[in-house]
Amino acid sequence: MANFEHLALLKAGAVTWIDWRNKNPLIKPDLSAANLSGDNLRGANLQGVNLSRVDLANALLVRANLRQAELNSANLYKAILMEADLSGANCSVAKFRGALLKQANLSEANLIGSDLREADLKGALLADANLIGTDLRGANLKEADLGAAKLNRADLSFANLIAANFIAADLTEANLYEAEIIDAYLYKTNLHKANLHKSHLSSAYLLRANLTEANLSEADLRWTNLQGANLAGANLAKADLTGAKLTGANLKGVNFYQTIMPE
Repeated sequence: MANFEHLALLKAGAVTWIDWRNKNPLIKPDLSAANLSGDNLRGANLQGVNLSRVDLANALLVRANLRQAELNSANLYKAILMEADLSGANCSVAKFRGALLKQANLSEANLIGSDLREADLKGALLADANLIGTDLRGANLKEADLGAAKLNRADLSFANLIAANFIAADLTEANLYEAEIIDAYLYKTNLHKANLHKSHLSSAYLLRANLTEANLSEADLRWTNLQGANLAGANLAKADLTGAKLTGANLKGVNFYQTIMPE
């Protein structure tokens, strides 16, 4: 439960809250399980605050400082978090469905099992974030930075991943069914056993990517750079590889049934 004194200070307004935090830098505010739905917290200093199980649905958190905050199991449904700083925050099992997170900083955040369905993460920074088992169905991650992020078993089906950075990210057993991955950077990305059925990967950069046992059936791989990629045991049935670069790729045991091969 929230500390009522801390909650009252936050509700008193930005000036009161900032003044109290500045005077009490060693106190970790406890706002756990508080109802802050729809509240205007634009630019608020919530760094390190305990916001576990808090209801922040539809809250305004533009440019808010949520660095290293505890947001586990919090409800941020359709919250507005544009340019907010959530770096290092614990957002495990949090609900971000439909949230606006454009250009937000979620680097090194813990998002294990969180719900980010239909969230707008365009241009967001998610480098080194833990997104294991995260639900990102239909999310907009266009031009987002997911370098070295952990996305094992994450669901990215129907997601917009155009021009996103996945360099050295781990997408083992991730679901990318019909995802838009055009022009994305997947250098040394681990896609072992990933589901890329009917995904759109045209002009994607998959140099030295690990695609062992991946399902790429009916995928659009036109003009994709697969040089040095490991495709051992992958399913490329009915995939389109027109113009693709396969120099040095490991194609051992690949299923090329009705695959359109590069000339």
